[in-house]
Amino acid sequence: MNHPNPSAPRNYPTVDYDEHARTCAPDDFWAQVKRTVGGKVVSEEHVDMIMQAIRQHLAIEPKDIVLDLACGNGALSARLFRACSSLVGVDISSYMIDIANQHFAVPPQFTFAASGAAEYVCAEAMPERFTKVMCYASFSYLSEQEAQTTLQTLHSRFVNVDRVFLGNVPDGERAAAFYAPRIPEPGELTDPRARIGIWRTRAEFAALAASTGWDTEFGTMPEGYFSGYYRYDAVLHRRSAPNASREQVNPGPVQ
Repeated sequence: MNHPNPSAPRNYPTVDYDEHARTCAPDDFWAQVKRTVGGKVVSEEHVDMIMQAIRQHLAIEPKDIVLDLACGNGALSARLFRACSSLVGVDISSYMIDIANQHFAVPPQFTFAASGAAEYVCAEAMPERFTKVMCYASFSYLSEQEAQTTLQTLHSRFVNVDRVFLGNVPDGERAAAFYAPRIPEPGELTDPRARIGIWRTRAEFAALAASTGWDTEFGTMPEGYFSGYYRYDAVLHRRSAPNASREQVNPGPVQ
């Protein structure tokens, strides 16, 4: 999970995933990354929904080398090992990367490294080896500058990546439904340190992607998914033409 250092007083709940993970049992993987509802870890059924969405939208093939940005403790990443040739997971939390390396890493094919998302994509020595990139439920915790740098660098340096899956993005048009009955505090919806991170409408997200060379296709989770009522999925494809922007919206659930 990625986040900058706090720079101003905040009158709303914030989150520090590294700090939180250290309060959980070493093998309570879903609790460590706050994949919970009402303080209880989500069911295996919901985890299966997540994996189905990742596989469908990322279109993973056995030959793919996957980069998982802000991967947390690697529990989700590990479920992709059998579907791809190799995977590298990176996360800013050294504690969660230690857990990933202890419980899930299978070097040299499946490895984990402690790094911020923007930092990693700028420093990766062999970016051309990767073919798919994902960031699940963590993109909102990148600052605006980190998000811009990450997408721009993926486009310019990771030349063999044709698909980026950014899952479980908080929808700016549905923030009221999530926060009801209270009203979000000033700055809460645009703060990467806030509990949910930065909220973006689909139009705002598509504009961000277009400014860094990507077209955007949107999707939603099946009815009944625990956070589906206020989030969407985004799949990025390389721009089809230098001056063209394509925004495709799929309002239906993942099949």
